[in-house]
Amino acid sequence: MTDRAEDGPGGTTGPTVRIGVLGAARVVKTALTEPAREVPEVTVAALAARDPARAREHAARLGIPRVHDSYDALLADPELDAVYVALPNALHATWGERALRAGKHVLVEKPVTSNENEARQLARAAEETGRIVCEAMHPLYHPLNDRVRELLAAGTIGEIRHAEAHVAFPIPSAKDIRWSYELGGGALMDLGVYALALLRSYVGAGGEEEAALKDVEGALAPVRTKDVDRRVDARLRFAGGATGRIVATMWGWPPLASRCLVEGTAGRLTVLNPLGPQMFHRITVTAGGRRTRERVVKQPSTYACQLRAFARAVTGGEPLRSGPEQFVPAMAAIDAIYRRAGLPPRGAGAEAGRVAGETV
Repeated sequence: MTDRAEDGPGGTTGPTVRIGVLGAARVVKTALTEPAREVPEVTVAALAARDPARAREHAARLGIPRVHDSYDALLADPELDAVYVALPNALHATWGERALRAGKHVLVEKPVTSNENEARQLARAAEETGRIVCEAMHPLYHPLNDRVRELLAAGTIGEIRHAEAHVAFPIPSAKDIRWSYELGGGALMDLGVYALALLRSYVGAGGEEEAALKDVEGALAPVRTKDVDRRVDARLRFAGGATGRIVATMWGWPPLASRCLVEGTAGRLTVLNPLGPQMFHRITVTAGGRRTRERVVKQPSTYACQLRAFARAVTGGEPLRSGPEQFVPAMAAIDAIYRRAGLPPRGAGAEAGRVAGETV
């Protein structure tokens, strides 16, 4: 790590974490380089992609100073402290583990891996190397998530009985890698992981950090391409007795929509746009014959909150909200939902992913 960073918005002086990027994906701008401007604890220092020419073009566009000719060359860079894995889902486990064993801390795009077995392997590599691995589950790090959990923990709607999360983001192009089973595609993998994370966070408020899933009671997952779900609708039961439902779609309307509902013995709480609260959001609580609405601070973005948390975990050992303790059971739940819906869990495409385009 480099010398101490200057004070920034919401930040404190401290060591700067130098991050290298694996992949020339579109998400790098939104999830890393733009929020890094708000997080002085982080420097985005290098990038590598499958196509070196594309890597140079992408790095120039994003203002990343160094480009490596291969993923392995980036992992060997002694001037990097951490790696952001922005590759297709099928490659997250392979390159996340290689980065850990190269001595780097790892921030890996969601979903953290293709399945539970890969998640356990990645968690084991982090333990063996003494490095941090964090899934990029950015909504969990925003003050909106804190406020919802605070309201639920305070008993505002009584004991939680049921929770739902609905997310939609249409992907019309059949060429998008999210429609490829070999690359770990599917609505559940792309959007359902967010819905599941939010439910586990909300149902677990006031107790565990994330509620444990007991059973998948039912799941429907109509496909668009072979074994790739365009929509998933899963009914869940948590260990504490509460039920849950997640609905995620990459097909149809409405676009860019997300909302959550939590029902308790004394009322209900709804959250509008928990995935992008920096754009707009609203919490509505109906209890005791009254309805109240509130908004939490919009800025910084969910991505900036996540990046700052990752930097502080690396430099100061602060706990993460999407580390192995959270992502291993989450991937177990994803596998279980696929099986209940009659589809195979992801994970057959590691080799195919090696030659995939980086367009997530």
